[in-house]
Amino acid sequence: MSQPPAPDAPQTPTVPPGAWAPPAHAPFGPPAGADGSQPGAAGAPGAQPGIPTGWSAPPAGAYAPPPGYAPPAGYAAAPVAASAPVYGAPPARRSSVLGVVALALALVATVGASLVAAIASYRIGLGAGRQITAGALDSDFDWSILTPVRDWVLLGEVSFWVGTALGVWALVQGVIAIVTARGRGAGIAAVIVAALGPIVFGGVVQGFLTAGLTAGTGMGA
Repeated sequence: MSQPPAPDAPQTPTVPPGAWAPPAHAPFGPPAGADGSQPGAAGAPGAQPGIPTGWSAPPAGAYAPPPGYAPPAGYAAAPVAASAPVYGAPPARRSSVLGVVALALALVATVGASLVAAIASYRIGLGAGRQITAGALDSDFDWSILTPVRDWVLLGEVSFWVGTALGVWALVQGVIAIVTARGRGAGIAAVIVAALGPIVFGGVVQGFLTAGLTAGTGMGA
């Protein structure tokens, strides 16, 4: 009849196949040299600068996870939001639509309004040229002289006010486009064109009104 093992006899745990088992011996060497010297002591056999004497590097794979190991589900990395800024990446290019729209408004306010006003001014001078030149152009001007061409006068006034509104809009939007860098080049052009709009409008009206008066009175013949 066999005797049971002594209580202080070392027991070797049974490790199932494929499971990770702790190493049978410590991965590091003894903390002190064989001659009793302290780690890192000067003059110890095999001592190297900055490396304690008697210590060795851990074997390859000593800290590798066991086969079949998977991280816990609760510690999965959170997905990065699509809108989160990426440091080091080039800044996103802003749209230039704001500046382009401002430039288009400035062109309509300057060129479009001046063209309509040119036609209306010429027709006013052509239709009421004789009455205008016959009357005295002072504070007591008789506005009834413009009755035959009242439709052209109304068209000229509408072109003036529409051009003014669009010009102010283009000026403000052009400044915003410059400050926010959303079509800065087009915004600068819009500001310049909108600022020159009143000068161009006045010069066109004066020139075509004079041409209409000349043609209406026959002074150019």
